[in-house]
Amino acid sequence: MKLLWVNSDFLHPATRGGQIRTLEMLKRLNQRHEIHYAALYRPGGGALERSSEYCSRAYPIPHHVPADFTPGFFRQLCEGAFSKLPVAILRYRSPALQRQVATLTRSETFDAIVCDFLTSAANIPDPGAAVLFQHNVESIIWKRHAEHGRTLLHRMFFRRQYERMLRYEQRVCRSVKRIVAVSEADARTMQALYGVRNVASVPTGVDIDCFMAPSFRELRVDLVFVGSMDWRPNIDGLGWFTEEVLPRIRRRCPECSLVIVGRNPSPEILRLAEADPYIRVTGTVADIRPFLWESAVSIVPLRIGGGTRLKIYEAMAARVPVVSTTVGAEGLDVRDGENIALADSPEGFAERCLALLADAEARRRQSEAAWEMVSACYSWETVACRFEQLLI
Repeated sequence: MKLLWVNSDFLHPATRGGQIRTLEMLKRLNQRHEIHYAALYRPGGGALERSSEYCSRAYPIPHHVPADFTPGFFRQLCEGAFSKLPVAILRYRSPALQRQVATLTRSETFDAIVCDFLTSAANIPDPGAAVLFQHNVESIIWKRHAEHGRTLLHRMFFRRQYERMLRYEQRVCRSVKRIVAVSEADARTMQALYGVRNVASVPTGVDIDCFMAPSFRELRVDLVFVGSMDWRPNIDGLGWFTEEVLPRIRRRCPECSLVIVGRNPSPEILRLAEADPYIRVTGTVADIRPFLWESAVSIVPLRIGGGTRLKIYEAMAARVPVVSTTVGAEGLDVRDGENIALADSPEGFAERCLALLADAEARRRQSEAAWEMVSACYSWETVACRFEQLLI
């Protein structure tokens, strides 16, 4: 097949779950199909130079997305106050990319057009010809932001963004040729919210060989969290964990240590390490695997989010037991008490962590059951083949 893939960024460095999901699938699809990749581009970092790993032709469109809390960011917030579009869509809207996609669809014959992420839909002139690859139900994320906002002003802002995102997502979902969700749970949610029936799903995958733990592992850290630390749901989750859960753990395990691994930690995350000698914040790392291998338990304390968390399957592939909220594990094929530990209250989350920290055999049993599950069912090749079938 000849595919046109439209995205809001290039895929290196792949530090976010959605980037990793797209990259790993495209690597496999590119082995047997002709991939034309059109995306917004910020020069530097080798992103364009490495695009040959996953596409036949690349069409970079320069575009600047201001970082959070910069003057450009606040200008976009002001623009968003007078727009019917949510700010999260406005930030990635590009007339230049729209023109590039229009030119390509006139001059080339594609067997399928893929709109990767809802943000890319604003740059596709004819969404009705595209397959929407939905990594999250975006309106649900904004709804949860509104529910958990720190102040009344935050909750009011998030509520307005949620309402705009709900309308925008509904319009796009009803206009596209097909929707591919990343879980059956997300597919059912979109069917219920938007009245659409053209929804299928592909599971999240993991590179089993890449995350395989070394034969000898020296545990140096009690708890590890892996994720992009400029993503608000991760910041919220760690705030909840350090304020509500960790003090309960420390009553029985006073020196319980936590390492937070992920790019661009926000000021509030950096302050956690400044205030607590047993918390370490790494920032961007070249390889997350050593941090998993040297940790006893991986935590996913999310209260906000959508889609599926690759970090859970990666920890399972690394044979590290996982404690998560139900939101954190949403949409994944997991079984509480067998291959994962789930808890939503501060007391429950602390107890699940403490039980695993105190019992090496319990950690071994849970991590072994999790590894057996992901290794049997969730290789990236299997996921790519499933996606491929949905494009035919």
